[in-house]
Amino acid sequence: MDLFTPVTLGDLELANRVAMAPLTRMRAGASGVPNDLLVEHYAQRASLGLIVTEGTYPRYESQAFVGQPGIVTEEQQAGWARVAEAVHARGGKIVMQVMHGGRVTHPDVNGGRRVEAPSAIAIQGESHTEKGMQPYPVPHALTGEEAQEIKADFVAASRRAIAAGLDGVEVHGANGYLLHEFLSPASNQRTDEYGGSPEARARFVVEVVTAVVEAVGAGRVGLRISPENNIQDALETDRADVLATYGALLDQLRPLGLAYLSVLHADPAGDLVQELRRRFAGPLMANSGFGRVTTRAEAVQLVEDAHADLVAVGRAALANPDLVERWRGEHPENEPDQATFYAPGAVGYTDYPFRSA
Repeated sequence: MDLFTPVTLGDLELANRVAMAPLTRMRAGASGVPNDLLVEHYAQRASLGLIVTEGTYPRYESQAFVGQPGIVTEEQQAGWARVAEAVHARGGKIVMQVMHGGRVTHPDVNGGRRVEAPSAIAIQGESHTEKGMQPYPVPHALTGEEAQEIKADFVAASRRAIAAGLDGVEVHGANGYLLHEFLSPASNQRTDEYGGSPEARARFVVEVVTAVVEAVGAGRVGLRISPENNIQDALETDRADVLATYGALLDQLRPLGLAYLSVLHADPAGDLVQELRRRFAGPLMANSGFGRVTTRAEAVQLVEDAHADLVAVGRAALANPDLVERWRGEHPENEPDQATFYAPGAVGYTDYPFRSA
C-alpha cells in the first residue's frame, strides 16, 4: 500500500490515505452555525483523502467549547450543507464528527444547561468559558432513561449530517468526552447495566453506534477511540482492563461492518492497537499525533508497513491546506501557529498559504 493511493472505507471512496483529523477551532460563534470562515477552511483542504470535521454537538447540553459548531437546528444543518457543497465542489470527501462533551463543559459554555456524565465525578481543572476560566462542576449522573435520550440525539444529529450532504459521520468515543467517560473505569462508577464490568462499560457506546448505523447505514459510520490516552481524567491505566473493555466494544461492533475505526494512540503499530484492529476487522485510521506532530515519514511508514489503512493528521493539515501535494512531492511545509489555534477570525485558520507552483 502507498499513502497516496485510493482507498475505500465502506461507502466512502477516497483519493488518498491522508485524512484530516478532527480539530477543535472554535470559529462558529455563539450560534454554532458554520459560517463563511468554516466553509472556506474546509474547502481549502478538500484534496485530503478525507476530512473529519471538528467535534460537533448533537444537543445543547453537550456543547464543550465556546464557538463550537452544532448540528441541532435547521440553521446549523444549512450551514453544514454549505460546507459539504464547497468540499464536494473541489472533489473532496467529508464526514462529521458527532461529539457529546460529557462532563468536559460548564453551564457558562452550554447555555446554562446541566453538565451530563455517567457518574457525578468532576474533572480536575478549569473550563474556558465566556466569563473566564472556571472549575469544572460536578456533573449530573445520567439515568438510564436520560442516556436513551442522548442516544436519540446522536441519531438525530447523524440524520441531519447526512441530510446536509456530508458523506458520513464519525461517532466520537475518545479524548475524555461522554462516550469515553462510559468506557473508563475512572469516570464510570455506575452500578446499573452501563457500569462495572468491561462489557457493561462498553454497552452504551455499542448502543449509540448501533442506533446510528440503523439510521444512516454502516458504510457511512466511523468510530473514534483513544485507549490509554489518559486525558481529561478518563484514565485507563490497566492494560488488561483496556483490552477487555475495547475488545468487548469491538467484538460487538464488528458484525455491523462500520466504514472505519479511528484510533488515537501513541503507538499505532504496537500490540494494543493492532489487536484492536484485528478485533474490529475493518479499515483502521491511525492517529499518533495528539502529543506530537505526525510527520510525513511516519504516515508513509504506517501505511507501507500495513499497520494502518490511512492516517489522520492534525497540525500539518491545519497549517497546509495542500498537504497531500506537499507530502507527495516532499516539499517544505508551513509551520502551524499555535497561538491562533483557538483564536477567532481568519488568522491561523484560512490564511495559511498554498504552495507556489
